[in-house]
This record gives sequence, structure tokens and C-alpha cells, in this order.
Amino acid sequence: MKPYQCLELIRSSGVIAILRLKNAEGNATAGANALLSAAEAIRAGGIRAIEVTLNTPGALALIEKASAHFDGSIRNDHCVAFGAGTVLDASSARAAILAGAQFIVAPTLKAEVIELCRRYSVPVFPGAYTPTEILTAWELGADMVKVFPASIGGPAFIKAIKAPLQQIELIPVGGVTLENTADFLRAGASAVGVGGELLDPQLIQSEAWPALTERARRFAQAAQRT
Repeated sequence: MKPYQCLELIRSSGVIAILRLKNAEGNATAGANALLSAAEAIRAGGIRAIEVTLNTPGALALIEKASAHFDGSIRNDHCVAFGAGTVLDASSARAAILAGAQFIVAPTLKAEVIELCRRYSVPVFPGAYTPTEILTAWELGADMVKVFPASIGGPAFIKAIKAPLQQIELIPVGGVTLENTADFLRAGASAVGVGGELLDPQLIQSEAWPALTERARRFAQAAQRT
């Protein structure tokens, strides 16, 4: 998948599903199979971008298998973009990219992470909050900027930031719910990042795939109410 295709997937669906698990469940193969099934479930609901946080046990192996399984043309409905999240330094970003990550998300602003991603032509979304941090991230080469935590300020904060910085694409993360997804996007966000409210670890462990599909469908529908 080309970088612009990855960004187009994210913009068109308006939602990045965030997978963060604290404990490994079963062996690595079982974990990868569960992730593939979860990805199929939310893809069926209209969400086509998944961020696997690097503090999830076996994250790199999960990304490698999932990226190979779902990669392809953006016009192929089977295609899902898999990225790595909670990336704290350049070495972690490089490891994730070599494992197949198609985008990189960081909770903080580090120039070395952006520089590394630019070198590999992989979209990067560093974390920032203040107007100065957001503009700095953009000037350093961020494709989009993760606004974290979005629970502080909410959609009104995104609208206020976009007024003077309308050229910067924002992804609010932290505190995004089904009820406020449309509000964030109407305020000017290019997409939102959603964790447990969408990819609920309990639903994954219990293999409740139809329930995941329904959650994804509701978020996808909310993202289009802009």
C-alpha cells in the first residue's frame, strides 16, 4: 500500500481502531489469528485502519502477519491499513516499519521519529496538544497530528485549533466515543482514534465477531454524519 493510499483509507473511513492488550492470550499464533478475525469483523463494519500499540505483547509479530494478510489496493474491499502505535523512539519506529507497519503513531512529539518515517516514506502521526506543539509537528513533516488527550477540551478544542491552523490534519485520541465521534469530525478533525470502545479486548477474547462488526458499523456511520 502506498502512503497516499493509507492516508486516503483513514480519511475516508474517519476512524482508526486502536488495539491495546495488557496480557498475551494464548500463544503467538492464536493471538495473530484473533487479530485477523477482529480485523475482518471491523472491516465488515466499515473501519479499515487499525493501530496496534507496541506495548501489546507480540505487537510486531501481529503487525507483520496482519499487514501481509490485508495489504492490497485501496479499491479492494479486503484491504486494511495496519499501523503501530505508542511508538516512543526512532528505533521502535524502524522495527515497526520493517515488520510491515503502514503508518506510525506516537503519543509524544519526537523529531527523530518523524525523520525516520520520512526516510522510509511511511505516514507518521506524532502526538501533540498545544498549538505550538501541533505546528511544530507539522513543520517537522507529520502527515497528521494526533491530538492527545482529546478528552481535555473535546470537539470545541479541535475547532479552536483548526481556526488558525486549518492546513493541519488532526486526529483526536483519548476520550473519543460513539456519541462524540461526529462532533470531533464536524469540528475539523480528519479522523478519530478509538480504543476499547471499538476494539474491546473482552469481545476479542470471547470471539464475539458479530458484536465487533456492529460496533464498527456504528462508528463508521457516526463518522459520516459530518
